[in-house]
Amino acid sequence: MEHDHLQPGLVAEITTVVDDSLVVKHMGGEGVLSTPSMISLMERAGIQAVQPYLPVGHTTVGFEVNVKHFAATPKGKWITVRAELLEIDGRKLRFKVEAHDEDKKVGDGTHRRAVVQIQRQG
Repeated sequence: MEHDHLQPGLVAEITTVVDDSLVVKHMGGEGVLSTPSMISLMERAGIQAVQPYLPVGHTTVGFEVNVKHFAATPKGKWITVRAELLEIDGRKLRFKVEAHDEDKKVGDGTHRRAVVQIQRQG
């Protein structure tokens, strides 16, 4: 499998408002960004960073997340997540991931994905 167009430094960012679909409410009030939601956004940013450079019929799947979520982001605030491709090892990719809200950095870490062929149905 060729992925010559994949190079360290590829980046994608996702900016969205923290809405009901992204919060947990057990902390009270209107809710805060949940850790699984933050991680999901980080994974999506990783996908977006590399998908245009993959061969036709290929995608990536996540297999490792090492992330810290160290500050709350209330419902209604904007959140921006960023994934940057750091390393390519065969079909395995390693990303630096970060999350910032309007006021501060709220999470960071690394995420790993593997390039795989999409299975055809039928």
